[in-house]
Amino acid sequence: MKQITSSQNPFVKSLIQLQEKTKARKQSGTFLIEGMREIELAIKGNYEIETILFLPDLVSEQQITKLTNNQINLIEISIEVYQKLAYRDTTEGIIAVAKIKSSQLSDLKLPKNPLIVVMEAIEKPGNIGAMLRTCDAANVDAVIIANSKSDLYNPNTVRSSVGCLFTNQIAMASTEEAIAFLLKNNINFYSATLQNSTSYHTQDYTQPTAIVVGTEATGLSQPWRDQAKQNIIIPMQGEIDSMNVSVAVAILIFEAKRQRGF
Repeated sequence: MKQITSSQNPFVKSLIQLQEKTKARKQSGTFLIEGMREIELAIKGNYEIETILFLPDLVSEQQITKLTNNQINLIEISIEVYQKLAYRDTTEGIIAVAKIKSSQLSDLKLPKNPLIVVMEAIEKPGNIGAMLRTCDAANVDAVIIANSKSDLYNPNTVRSSVGCLFTNQIAMASTEEAIAFLLKNNINFYSATLQNSTSYHTQDYTQPTAIVVGTEATGLSQPWRDQAKQNIIIPMQGEIDSMNVSVAVAILIFEAKRQRGF
């Protein structure tokens, strides 16, 4: 088995670039996954794992073989190398190099009565990850990221989603493409916005539905507000007029799930 003990190794340097640079991830078509649970969820989500690097003092080859159940390039690394590559403070001793999956709207496989979440122009990877975690908890059918302002495979997105990046069906599209897709598939979409809105709990989400959220700073773009089945709002009772988008999307999704009897 191959061993790498120096952080100056060329392969390690290329992995550091994957961790730090969107451009490197796009050019190579790969990204890093840290943690046993996250790697397991990625494999279940049909992500292709190219290489696994591990600390033999913390993770055994037998554990990895049981996890992957097939032939994957394994590399033993030193603590120095691991600390260079690890994004999280906690030490689990395992990092995988995985291939980026296709994320086209045409890849989505939807049931007859889908519940979808649309995120438009969300900039903070941590917010995207938190919303993906909520989408997994509610078992939504798909997530569409419109006009993306952040790399889906940013390590902070992977970390903050606690592996739910791999458990959700995710498509990337422009706002125009996303709206056209929803209209073509007869999916009503409800846009969370301050303008011309009614309270979210007054609407019927039992039919094919998409919940659309945007940034806290600028909100949703005009097409989402103009073409929505209804603009919706979560009434605020304090001094501020909005809340963190990841909190808002949780409230809206679980109201839809409540109406659907789940």
